[in-house]
Amino acid sequence: MRQVSLREFRTRGAKALKAVPAGETVLLAGQQGPAFFLVPVMGDVAAEDKELRRAMAKASLRRNWKLAEKLGGDQVSEAEIDREIKASRAARGGRKTG
Repeated sequence: MRQVSLREFRTRGAKALKAVPAGETVLLAGQQGPAFFLVPVMGDVAAEDKELRRAMAKASLRRNWKLAEKLGGDQVSEAEIDREIKASRAARGGRKTG
């Protein structure tokens, strides 16, 4: 995967991408680190969309893990989680969802 700076992409987008082999994903990085993926659309657009959504879901999970860590959520035991689930179900009258 090639990495291109956001600044270079803004100022010379087409030229910056010419060096990238066809079909290769590009990582755009700014001063704060990686920012965006440029994913080429080739062949089956539905499969490409699925991969993009998977990457977005992973990024969302990483953000949530960092937030949980910051708030101490990563220190919760499985027993505490089970108690919270039981309390939530009891508050709903024992109904299962999903």
